[in-house]
Amino acid sequence: MKPQAMMIYPTIFVKEATGGYAVYSPNIPGMHTEGDTFTEAVHWTIDAIATMLDGAANYPDPQDPSDWQLHDNEQIVMISVDMGRWLFEKARERETKTVRRTITVPKYLNDFAKKHDINVSRLATQALEAELREG
Repeated sequence: MKPQAMMIYPTIFVKEATGGYAVYSPNIPGMHTEGDTFTEAVHWTIDAIATMLDGAANYPDPQDPSDWQLHDNEQIVMISVDMGRWLFEKARERETKTVRRTITVPKYLNDFAKKHDINVSRLATQALEAELREG
């Protein structure tokens, strides 16, 4: 499968005696992760799948899990991975260096920002990040 932004892979969640979950997928050899709760396991599974696929020329086609043999403490969970968002978040974590950029705003907005102690750089950064997430 050619790389694309959104993929859905079947995984196997194994309920541990401790209450947590171990997770693997026959679809993605070597992908193993875990979580103390179901929600945490989903979070780490998304990250594990994306990590395994990062940089791959082609992503594996999702398998049909209907013939997978499961134990009593196992369940199939479909996991959606948005590689574009994951790559953006990883780049954001790595690229924390700031750069100076001059922007022009109308005087009345500049006066308002000063009067209300608004950090214009922070506000512009938040607006650009929101635009990037939506776009």
